[in-house]
Amino acid sequence: MITKVLVANRGEIACRIIDSVQAAGYDAVAVHSDADAKALFVGLADETVSLGGNTSAESYLDINKIIAAAKASGADAIHPGYGFLSENAEFSALCQENGIIFIGPSATAIEVMGNKAEAKHLMLSSGVPCIPGYQGETQDAVTLASEANAIGFPIMVKAAAGGGGRGIRLVESAEALQSAVESARIEAQNAFGSVELILEKAVVNSRHIEVQIAADQHGNVIHLFERDCSAQRRHQKVIEEAPSPFMTETLRGEMGLAAVNAARAVNYEGVGTVEFLVDADRNFYFLEMNTRLQVEHPVTEMITGVDLVEWQLQIANGNPLPLQQDDMTIDGHAIEVRIYAEDPGNGFMPQTGKVLAFEPSVDEGIRIDHGIYSGAVVSPFYDSMLAKLIAWGRDREEARRRLIRALKQTKLLGLMTNKTFLIRLLSEEQFVNGEATTSFISDDVLKRANPEVAKADLALATVLLNQNSSDLNGWSNSAPLLRTETLLVGEDVHPVKILQTDSGFDVFIADDLIQINGVKCYEDELVYTLDGVTRVASFSIVADEISLDLGDRVLNFTRTTYRPAVAEGEAGSGLIKASTEGLVVDVLVKPGDVVNNGDTLVVIEAMKMEHRHLADGAGEVTSVNVKNGQQVKNRQLLVELALTEVEDESA
Repeated sequence: MITKVLVANRGEIACRIIDSVQAAGYDAVAVHSDADAKALFVGLADETVSLGGNTSAESYLDINKIIAAAKASGADAIHPGYGFLSENAEFSALCQENGIIFIGPSATAIEVMGNKAEAKHLMLSSGVPCIPGYQGETQDAVTLASEANAIGFPIMVKAAAGGGGRGIRLVESAEALQSAVESARIEAQNAFGSVELILEKAVVNSRHIEVQIAADQHGNVIHLFERDCSAQRRHQKVIEEAPSPFMTETLRGEMGLAAVNAARAVNYEGVGTVEFLVDADRNFYFLEMNTRLQVEHPVTEMITGVDLVEWQLQIANGNPLPLQQDDMTIDGHAIEVRIYAEDPGNGFMPQTGKVLAFEPSVDEGIRIDHGIYSGAVVSPFYDSMLAKLIAWGRDREEARRRLIRALKQTKLLGLMTNKTFLIRLLSEEQFVNGEATTSFISDDVLKRANPEVAKADLALATVLLNQNSSDLNGWSNSAPLLRTETLLVGEDVHPVKILQTDSGFDVFIADDLIQINGVKCYEDELVYTLDGVTRVASFSIVADEISLDLGDRVLNFTRTTYRPAVAEGEAGSGLIKASTEGLVVDVLVKPGDVVNNGDTLVVIEAMKMEHRHLADGAGEVTSVNVKNGQQVKNRQLLVELALTEVEDESA
């Protein structure tokens, strides 16, 4: 019997698990790294154990430290959450060896379903439809090329071990196969410690639909309907909803039965998810099984009224499932988005820093799972997800409207997030109509979802800047002064002139005049009137960095008024600097190497994403200033090149 549960995870999922553990009457133990010592989940737990270190390898992935923490705290059960050790068969087995209840499936089930090749063999033998492909042991280049040609392009190259969208490549032609295999293997090795690959026929314009299942120790297996996770970027889920707008009752029954059969095939115990691809004709194919709690589990909870973590606890305690299949019903519709610390306008580069203000929406039908607070620090060591915002509605459209409004009302200042991007995606016609496929987030959609800065936005930022500036030389009611400010947005420099008036401010941008009146500035809110409409905006200013939250969009500016002009030719300088804080995972050059423009020099991993740093011209490597395993800061010098001068052919 469970008496105390150790939560072997961090962030929002640790907070969410602790909540259900305590609600069930158990004590919760949190483990944490040094970087997470002041994290929200640590303060919520009844007891805490420090694992030391900063990186995942030093803390949350260290099996021996986790087991030792459970013994030291007297925890008789471990909940792994998702990610980290949640699908580690060795960890599950070691828990059992030490008399600790692993709140999840058996090591055998994890091992079988964690390998895409083995899982596919098992599903085929169990009558579960699978995508045509190759999952053999022979992995040489000749065999893979032959099998790929037999399958027919386009194909998907996938890491056999692991999931989460890592080690996956879409290959359109035979010519692109070798490079895709090589890059997938590098990513797979770094992420999962295995270079084994499988090949599958690419199902174009498909739906990614997954089925939530639950199985107890008494042979009962049920499904809790489906989730549609088709809205993805680079195989990473962005929007999830339940039920699927693409679903029919017939298809729901068939997919639910297939998912139950998949669970029975491995004698599954606990909650899990069976993922499928569904083509335009509603033919469905097994994709993989996640032997853990999913990130998107809240949408299932909101349409079924089930607490899946509480069910996990009951199953682990040996109790039968609280409900049977005939008891399950769908109530309304739920949609979830993931709020990340990232810059959508700069290739979704992960962001680090302090959360200056966080106030989530409290509207009806809204749930937010998060692990942050005002003053929390987002480090470079872990995933960049800050929160999950979920909206329930009586129908899909009500849920969608509520979610957009909740995003607008959620104040999150201090670092860049994907909030604006999410609002725009939810408003795209294809999503509104329930027609989003895995190809939904195209380059065109990405362009529309990343807003251009309007002149009125520049004007408002300038007003805000001057309301908070200590440098007010010339400001007076009797002798107003026309001042010039320079704002940097991305790579674009914008000169702006501003004049204080009796009613507010006149702002001149190019040939346009923008009048902003009725300005009142508070601690982190700005009240203003523009074009006869009075609105409230949230903001943060740290040094020269301005973040302006207008509800439907968040904009970021840098004041460069008093900075020296950027030197001509800085781009192409041969000075290759880190684009983000992170861990150096691969140094591909050494001094004396000759490189071409665009060659990869260094690979940095930050928040589970790899960032390749490329040569900005052809030349010779003169120095390499980092090594594998080194933690680097943003803008830190990585490699220096002596660039080859290119003759001007027009001379």
